[in-house]
Amino acid sequence: MNTLASSSAPAPVAAARRPVPRRGAPARWLALALETHISLPLFALFLLGAIWFGTLHVIESERRAATAAARDAARELLDTYEAQMARSLSNIDQTLRVLKYAVEQNGAEGALPALAAKGLLPPGLVFQVEITDGRGRVVASNPATGPRDLSGASYVEFHRHARQDLPYVSQAIVHAGNAEPHLHFTRRIDDVAGRFAGVAVVAVDPAYFTSSYERSRQGERGLLGLVGVDGVARALRVGEQVSWGQPYLPGATDVVELRTCRIDGETRYTSSRPLAGFPLVAVAGLSEAEQMAGFRQQRRAWLLGASAGSALLVAVVILVSAWSWQLAKARRRERQAQETYAAASEASPDAFFVLRTIAGQHGQVVDFTIVTTNSRAEQLTGLRKEQLAGQPMSRMLPAAFSVGIFADLAAVVQDGAAREAEWLARSLPQGERWLHRQAVAVEGGVVVIVRDITERKLAERRIHHLAHHDDLTGLPNRSLLRERLGQAILDAQRSGAAVGLAFIDLDGFKLVNDALGHNAGDELLKVVGARMARCLLGGDTLARFGGDEFVILLPALQGEPASIAPLLERVRLAVTEPVLVEGQEVRVSCSIGATFYPSDGVDANALMMHADVAMYRAKELGNDNVQFYASEMNASIDEKLVLLEGLRAAVDSCGDGGACQFELLYQPKVDLRSNRLFGVEALIRWRHPEQGLVSPDRFIGLAEESGLIVPIGEWVLRTACAQGVAWRAAGLPPLCMSVNVSARQFEDTRLVGRIADALRSSGLPPDGLELEVTESLIMRDLGRSVGKMRELKAMGVSLSIDDFGTGYSSLSALKTFPISRLKIDKSFVADLADSAGDQAIALAVISLGHKLNLRVIAEGVETAQQRDFLRANDCDEMQGYLFSRPLPAPELARLLADSHGNRA
Repeated sequence: MNTLASSSAPAPVAAARRPVPRRGAPARWLALALETHISLPLFALFLLGAIWFGTLHVIESERRAATAAARDAARELLDTYEAQMARSLSNIDQTLRVLKYAVEQNGAEGALPALAAKGLLPPGLVFQVEITDGRGRVVASNPATGPRDLSGASYVEFHRHARQDLPYVSQAIVHAGNAEPHLHFTRRIDDVAGRFAGVAVVAVDPAYFTSSYERSRQGERGLLGLVGVDGVARALRVGEQVSWGQPYLPGATDVVELRTCRIDGETRYTSSRPLAGFPLVAVAGLSEAEQMAGFRQQRRAWLLGASAGSALLVAVVILVSAWSWQLAKARRRERQAQETYAAASEASPDAFFVLRTIAGQHGQVVDFTIVTTNSRAEQLTGLRKEQLAGQPMSRMLPAAFSVGIFADLAAVVQDGAAREAEWLARSLPQGERWLHRQAVAVEGGVVVIVRDITERKLAERRIHHLAHHDDLTGLPNRSLLRERLGQAILDAQRSGAAVGLAFIDLDGFKLVNDALGHNAGDELLKVVGARMARCLLGGDTLARFGGDEFVILLPALQGEPASIAPLLERVRLAVTEPVLVEGQEVRVSCSIGATFYPSDGVDANALMMHADVAMYRAKELGNDNVQFYASEMNASIDEKLVLLEGLRAAVDSCGDGGACQFELLYQPKVDLRSNRLFGVEALIRWRHPEQGLVSPDRFIGLAEESGLIVPIGEWVLRTACAQGVAWRAAGLPPLCMSVNVSARQFEDTRLVGRIADALRSSGLPPDGLELEVTESLIMRDLGRSVGKMRELKAMGVSLSIDDFGTGYSSLSALKTFPISRLKIDKSFVADLADSAGDQAIALAVISLGHKLNLRVIAEGVETAQQRDFLRANDCDEMQGYLFSRPLPAPELARLLADSHGNRA
């Protein structure tokens, strides 16, 4: 029993003592770790890592954004420069083509005087024009340079051996007697037999092609220029220096690359793009150092801020750790921390205010004492630190009490929650500035950080304005219009007032745009927009809806819709006044459709749609008028939509092998002297499955608007060609098949190919086809139209001008058309027997056609008196009901067979 007792007694003692070290060691380590001078540095290391990670992440994001902005700027610069060069080169090439044509018409020596007489020579101060003969000798020049031998010039050799009519651009050349180098743009001149007969030359100073260099956009070390596809610079500008002739590799097309230029060793964001129609590449570059300067400055600011924050954090950690380690040194450590804080705050771009609370009898905050500030606070307030230190805020900064700043700071002291706010400070030495403040409670007071955010606010305003206004006219855009229209409807609902809305479309704007160019069109829109705006009152809104469409919003109206008629009439008259655009006076009119809330619609969409419907009714009535919406107008729109859907089905029916709803009739053309039937005009008809025979007047315009005229026109062309071949295969005399070409078809870039394919697939010889085009269609783009007509003429296809006399072509333009026939419009033939005016017009057209070696045909001849007058005055041909109405193919075949049999 004693042994058990003795052996067992120590066991509980050992068991009780062994756990003590195990529990005490971790506790001691935990207590040590919780000491402020140990735990705080560890926590500070974590914060420092977070600060620097965040700072470096922001810097990297800023770097990427700056790089992207630099690349976008380089790309935008190239877009602008490429567009400028395209216009300049197009003008130079147009001059070369005019020179060629002038040489063909007037000879090499008479070409320049002929062009000078017409005012078609380019200014001699910028462009030097020369014409050489086949041996490379200069035979004419402007300004005059005297005879020179250019037989050894590269471009003479190029055009002598190159059969294609391609432009050539030389390297910079210095000729004797001219100290300045010039780039020579040339085209080959052929004689009547197609042999090399000389070269048309336009010489331009290389600096002309880099004159658009803008230091504000491209800096001091930007790059701009033209480089040949041979890798030799034609004109290169770096900063203020213009050079040429050096090797330069442009790089990949439309790719912004960061490259080091061999010319000056500068690293740039560079991009290049070939110029259509010329062996040239446009090159633009922005200096990487200049583009990234802002980022590098911002990076320094971020690094400085992170350093200041780190220094502040380290100082606080040292202060608290030292206080925990040795309380006796707390004051010295505190003073050092304050000095460190002051240094950090001085480096900050923000203003710091350290304020101590002044409490009232009941503990409420009644004022603050300014303890200290930094230099940025001095700049902001215009007061020195010494003036502010120790002074009450109510005396030194009284404006803080009137704008609610004091109440905000007092609330921060009361609840300890940080607060931020923005306000417009009006009484600063710098003038009005937008400021942002952040107030943080500290023991015994509050710290206020103030930042100037004026630039950010101005940027936000600019962005808001751009988002709600049209770039070209400065008028509200459709987004702002819809916002104001919705608000006007809400206001009218509350007040019982009305709202007027007018949709305006300019008549004839496309003609100005096509004839004079987009710059002229833009100028016209700005002038017309300003005129309409002057007709409105202060609360009204004029918005540009898009293209040549404008909308007027008239809120808070009283009375009937007719009450706004005088205002809309003033707007219409203001639009019709002549406008001087690029030295030429032009006129446009406008079609206006008006609606009224609530009678014409109770929401914005309904009002906009009904105003659009009314505007289209105004156009249907002949343009240049005002129409108020009526519910009956929707029926016309619905009918048009139904007809359009049926037209699409008709097009599909002719392409899927089914029963085609279209058919062709053929109206004979007769020689007035011999009465011989020599040709027919193909006329389309539409047999609608429900509406029966639909007049071309109803569906041709609709097909033109919708674009369906292209497949319809191709069907007409192929069907007419096939029918012409079928008649010939049946042993009938060959006829010339005439087919009308619409505006959409003529503007189609594939028109020539479609015609060639139709001739090839049908087997009709090209001289068996004649295309009829209107003179107004040709004049939309004279240069391109004449070029396309010459391609067709070269193919062997005949061309005639339909409805001659109703358009606006000039005689100088008419003589350039490669046509064989003029057609007198039926409007001049209808009263030919009785109207002296129509007789005079018909005689003038006949005389003009014969002077130009063209045959003249009159359409719409229905009476013997009309025929006799035309025959007596040497008109060549006629067509009309007097001889025959338009006939189906079988009836026309019988008529042709009878006519052929009678003649036999």
